[in-house]
Amino acid sequence: TTFRLWAPTAANVKLNLYKSGTEGADDLIEQIEMKPDVNGTWIARKDGDQNGVYYTYLVDVNGSTVEACDPYARTTGVNGKRAMVIDLAATNPEGWENDTDPNADLGMTDAVIYELHVRDLSIDESSGIQQKGKYLGLIEEGTKTPSGIPTGLDHMKALGITHLHILPMYDYGSVDESRLDVPQFNWGYDPVNFNVPEGSYSTDPFHGEVRVKEMKQMVKGLHDNGISVIMDVVYNHVYHDQPFCFNQIVPGYFSRISHDGVWSNGSFCGNDTASERSMVRKYIVDSVNYWADEYHIDGFRFDLVGLIDVQTINEIVQTVHKKHPNVIFYGEGWDMPTELTKSGVELAIQPSSYKMPDFAFFSDTLRDLLRGRIQEHTAPGFVAGADTAREALDASFMGMPDWAAQPCQCINYVSCHDNHTLFDRIALTAPEASREDRIRMNRLAAAFSILSQGTPFFQA
Repeated sequence: TTFRLWAPTAANVKLNLYKSGTEGADDLIEQIEMKPDVNGTWIARKDGDQNGVYYTYLVDVNGSTVEACDPYARTTGVNGKRAMVIDLAATNPEGWENDTDPNADLGMTDAVIYELHVRDLSIDESSGIQQKGKYLGLIEEGTKTPSGIPTGLDHMKALGITHLHILPMYDYGSVDESRLDVPQFNWGYDPVNFNVPEGSYSTDPFHGEVRVKEMKQMVKGLHDNGISVIMDVVYNHVYHDQPFCFNQIVPGYFSRISHDGVWSNGSFCGNDTASERSMVRKYIVDSVNYWADEYHIDGFRFDLVGLIDVQTINEIVQTVHKKHPNVIFYGEGWDMPTELTKSGVELAIQPSSYKMPDFAFFSDTLRDLLRGRIQEHTAPGFVAGADTAREALDASFMGMPDWAAQPCQCINYVSCHDNHTLFDRIALTAPEASREDRIRMNRLAAAFSILSQGTPFFQA
């Protein structure tokens, strides 16, 4: 096994090999001095079969020593503190070599996207699903509520969706994987290890190969049932800035820091990613390609993509499409204030859609016209009877709001995991309406999403 780490500012780097993936466990196998190599990298080699061995890097930088996980870790032990050497081929489910996107022949505007959280689908007692809150819970067949209503996979198949958009399922920080007997929940927009599946959705977060195997089983099971898989990715910020492994190894490089030394906060998470820096860009491009190659992911939804630069997005799309021309890309192109580290950088915001022809954006234009402006919780939209700008509504119906270059770049939605659900928003904006009329308003909004040009998107 060869280990390589990019740490150009380090004075010295050591490799720690461990028996377990549990942080703090006194089970060091060996410590190996790494040698400086090309382009600021350090390298070490260990002979023999290292599959299942855990490791960290001990980096001397800026006069202090830090122990960090590998930014390129393929899997980890519990809570993502120690990386693990893994034989990825041994984690493939039966028939993986023939696994393909079941909707590869669909155009972007023929997709029907359904946004779901892994845990939400199965966790309720009435779901009838055995693997509650787990990757494997998404592919159990024949499950029903006590009254006989199909749940889980059978429910999704009955809906007629083509693509399942799964909220973040890489390793995130806000759920303690060592205490899964305690009910815990987070959406997952707090990345810790970008290339590692989240352990709380596996049946065993302590052994790094399990999460890899079970996520692949989930993808194949969905594919076998005609459903493509979209992965929600959050490259615009991390869970905690300075403890993030990349920033530990090369201090401050991964994140944008303003001129007065404050971490840039356009993400409202305290640390915007400096995608314009060459090794950060390389890392993000490598990461997306890894998920497409290794896990057969069919699409990527980018959180706050307006904080990522245009060049990085185009490199992602172009490199992935060389091997996987069917993979779809979309994201939130909001224009957020951020402190760029270089001049002349263009960000991936809605008005720049014409510069990213194979990347689509959520249409907050249609959303706000139909349900009311997002920040004005009681302001009605078209479906609740508001007098709405007709020309703008017509343009959105044709998939051409004023920022869109073409309809295939328009994700038509009225509700997602953010803010109020559509039905709650209708209740707030039409308090006098009967339940029957609120249901009709809800259906009218759904009709706009499904019948407009562009790509329809629904919240579970």
